[in-house]
Amino acid sequence: MTATFEKFHADARKVIADPRYQFAIEDATHTKNVKRTAAAAAYPPYEPLRDHLKAVRSSILSQLGVHLETFEKNAQNAGATVHWAENGEAACQIIADICERHGATRVVKGKSMASEEVHLNHYLEKEGISPVETDLGEWIIQQAGDPPAHIIAPAIHLTRYEIAKIFERVTGEDVDPENVEGMTAMARGILRDKFLSAEVGITGGNVAIAESGSIVLVMNEGNGRMTTSLPPVLIMLIGIEKVVPNWNDASAVLSLLARAATGQALSQYTTIVTGPAREDESEGPKEVHYVLLDNGRSKLIGTKYEEILRCIRCGTCLNVCPVYRKIGGSVYNTPVSGPIGSVFTPLIAGLNEYVALPHASTLCGECLKYCPVRIDFPRMFLDLRSDEVEQKVLPWRDRVIERFAARVMSTGWLYHLLFGIGRIFQVPFIKDRQFHLPKWINPAKERRLPAFGKRSFHQVWAKGEIKDDRS
Repeated sequence: MTATFEKFHADARKVIADPRYQFAIEDATHTKNVKRTAAAAAYPPYEPLRDHLKAVRSSILSQLGVHLETFEKNAQNAGATVHWAENGEAACQIIADICERHGATRVVKGKSMASEEVHLNHYLEKEGISPVETDLGEWIIQQAGDPPAHIIAPAIHLTRYEIAKIFERVTGEDVDPENVEGMTAMARGILRDKFLSAEVGITGGNVAIAESGSIVLVMNEGNGRMTTSLPPVLIMLIGIEKVVPNWNDASAVLSLLARAATGQALSQYTTIVTGPAREDESEGPKEVHYVLLDNGRSKLIGTKYEEILRCIRCGTCLNVCPVYRKIGGSVYNTPVSGPIGSVFTPLIAGLNEYVALPHASTLCGECLKYCPVRIDFPRMFLDLRSDEVEQKVLPWRDRVIERFAARVMSTGWLYHLLFGIGRIFQVPFIKDRQFHLPKWINPAKERRLPAFGKRSFHQVWAKGEIKDDRS
């Protein structure tokens, strides 16, 4: 998977021209934003808690090794087996080995972005193990052969009519797209047998608590609870940055996660796993494995990109991003899309492989404004773009343009000189206060760029025509 400029732009034009796709993405993200805004307004500690959690997450990262060692010790004391995965290949191999040791040919999976990150399903299939997604959205896109379009809602790009067609293909029956409850019941019936016959369950995790060796999984469907309790063997794959020292810090994460992600005070299913079932417990796995995934995370500690590890995967930055809300998730060509994916993926998978993603932003700052842990995405977008120039990842023409633009923007007299010249030479191309350039030299293609004003902002300000009302 890669995201070159050519592929990114071609894919973006395709989905922007699709009115059905545009409606699905805009409708879903708008709904999520409305719910998040209402949930935040109804919870007065929301803003102070954002500052608190930002400080907590930063403190945790500064002592990440200590907290991980404490988690490992307490998890083992609780009866779980802890595995360390340096990269995605190692994580997949560990999980496949556990499945093969138990003779598992089919596993049920709860929703897990970490498993998407390492392409676990593809790996297991090559090993002859059939993974069945049990989250409704994940199950739908698995049947469709699509990657997740959103961190929280993987099938956000599909309408109920398209989903009905997928159900018809899977079941061979006629499906009414207006009967959403009926489709849900149909999926539930299909998956029920999978739960009962699976030898292994695999899930992700939202928080790992060092003081008890527990992992917390939050979902809005019962499939997560069934995946963690019905199969005799449970495997939980979680990024190493998800660890917190204690339950107080975990509660801060959970309080913001639900409100930011779905507008709820708490997710409907909050499952806590602390090792395997005890002797006096009739339900629960007999064997529990925690797979702690690094996959490039540790190399970010102490760097200018460390704060990206504060992310709690709520999806807020996707919902407010004007770029994501136009192109959706598939264009990013990575399981983690939107602003978080545009920073995280190049850092983890390689800037040269995902050269287009740091440019998938208008730098409007909405992601920073609403991020529950106040991650400074715009600053990191600019840093990554600078890295592309320094590392010569960009084509030479783009590097020349970027360096020239940086020189102009940082040199006052040159900036004013060039824009003054531009105001003179733009005259033949201006109509209705817009540039009318041939498409082959118009960087915006079909879009008309606005003309330069007759006077600069500095000139207008100097004459006192704009007042500073800050007081």
